[in-house]
Amino acid sequence: MPVTSSASKALRRDRKRAEINKPTRARLRSALRSALEEPTPEAVSAAASAIDRAAKHRVIHRNRAARLVSRLMKASKERT
Repeated sequence: MPVTSSASKALRRDRKRAEINKPTRARLRSALRSALEEPTPEAVSAAASAIDRAAKHRVIHRNRAARLVSRLMKASKERT
């Protein structure tokens, strides 16, 4: 448990943010998983969109988003 009042406020804030970010993160994971399993153009496009949206909302870092999209495109080109 937090000792100081600022630590308890930070805990409340972090829990709220985690709840807000949970749907975006779940959408990101499911889109990425489906695109890697079956790399159809629609699935790859949806995954890239979910990655960019997560980065826009700062759920993931923009450099991680760029890296994920790059690897996704590379994987889709290798499989087709």
